[in-house]
Amino acid sequence: MIRHIVAFSAKDPGDIETIATALRRLGEIPGVRDFRVARNGKRDALSSEMDVVLEATFDTWADLETYKAHPTYAETTEIVRPLREARTVLDYEI
Repeated sequence: MIRHIVAFSAKDPGDIETIATALRRLGEIPGVRDFRVARNGKRDALSSEMDVVLEATFDTWADLETYKAHPTYAETTEIVRPLREARTVLDYEI
């Protein structure tokens, strides 16, 4: 299985919920085994710049690529990209 984790920081703190709401739509894409979006609890004293985290699980790397090619992914990117300051991605096998 593949774990896909993406963390986002917002340019404007007022946009954090808009980003999270938009990202939640990605869980509806076929092929997603497990999915969650949450606001960062910001409990780490050395790293608290990220505001929202997305975590998804896929059966295969091909399923992850299909997810990224889905129209809902493109629509979500159009909403989130202008609102985010930074984006970090971690993809790994579990």
